[in-house]
Amino acid sequence: MIQSTLFDSERMRLPDALELTAVSLRAYGEKYDHWVIAFSGGKDSSALVTAVVFLILTLRIKAPKSLTVLYADTRMELPPLHATAMALLAELRLRGVHTQIVLPEMDKRFMVYLLGRGVPPPSNTFRWCTGQIKITPMMAAIEDLRQKHGQKFLVLTGVRIGESAARDARIAVSCGKNNSECGQGWFQEAKSDAVADTLAPLLHWRLCHVWDWLTRLVPDELDHGFPTALIAKVYGQDEDLETHARTGCVGCNLASRDLALEAIIKREEWKYLHPLTELRPLYAALKLPSNRLRKDGTESRKDGSLVANPCRMGPLTFEARLWGLNRVLDIQARAGVDLINAEEEARIRDLIAAETWPQGWDGTEPLASVPFDNVNADGSIQPVMRELLTT
Repeated sequence: MIQSTLFDSERMRLPDALELTAVSLRAYGEKYDHWVIAFSGGKDSSALVTAVVFLILTLRIKAPKSLTVLYADTRMELPPLHATAMALLAELRLRGVHTQIVLPEMDKRFMVYLLGRGVPPPSNTFRWCTGQIKITPMMAAIEDLRQKHGQKFLVLTGVRIGESAARDARIAVSCGKNNSECGQGWFQEAKSDAVADTLAPLLHWRLCHVWDWLTRLVPDELDHGFPTALIAKVYGQDEDLETHARTGCVGCNLASRDLALEAIIKREEWKYLHPLTELRPLYAALKLPSNRLRKDGTESRKDGSLVANPCRMGPLTFEARLWGLNRVLDIQARAGVDLINAEEEARIRDLIAAETWPQGWDGTEPLASVPFDNVNADGSIQPVMRELLTT
């Protein structure tokens, strides 16, 4: 329980927060004929989508000529969140909102890129996933809408203060950008020929506002009726199971632990997803030298100088890709989910059969697990201690 303080009466309540969101949308939104909401299926973007539509349907704000909800389907979301996102999109369509599911190009999808093209699992120093499977396809869809409407439109995002220290710092630096008023959201105006301007109308919402809204713990006059309670359940808000985890791709190997997955498989209704915990060990195994090629120490730049890491490890071998594909197919069969569909599996097998390598590799490179003399960027050689490797 949270102890009461003398300042409780000064805390902004959800109805006040919602009204301030309406003020933000009236101040900036009415300047644009077309709005787009970037929807990820997470708690903040779900609160944003439902709050905006609720305000339009209750005539608290003026509806734009068009409202499009773009859902970035990475194909790697937690299954309960993906299912909820699909249900929410269906409900939005029933209420007259245009929705669009945005997918990466086939060869850029996570599993196809990993197992078909052989690019190793992402790491904190080689984080190819987020931009490729989420940001790039979303930006392409937004640019298509710009061409369709022939004018700059407004993109609404669910950014809030308090989501991360780095994000808060960026917001603080640009707080007064373009004469925006405090309390009217975080508004960013681009050049006149740009695709869109951006507004974060939930900037002032506290986390408790988000949960109250999603779980519909709100006054009757604010009951939006959207199927959002399951989102809070995934985050552990309906019981004492809150993980405070930021949900992302299932089995994400960039985090030290997949807390969100660990939390949901504790529940009886989602225990069947336990095989998904095998994804992180699978990615770790694929990154081992025995499953990858490496450069031989002669790779150079255009000016003839050696690259920074002439013996760097690179793509997955064909054997490793086929092993990884079979493991993922087995995991998804036991978990009853769809990580690789039939079309993606066929494309992965086609890329392997065509002996496809990532750019800059041709398959003649040595196996990374074979002992070698390490070449440094300055050309100096560090001999391998073969006598230790053979003992």
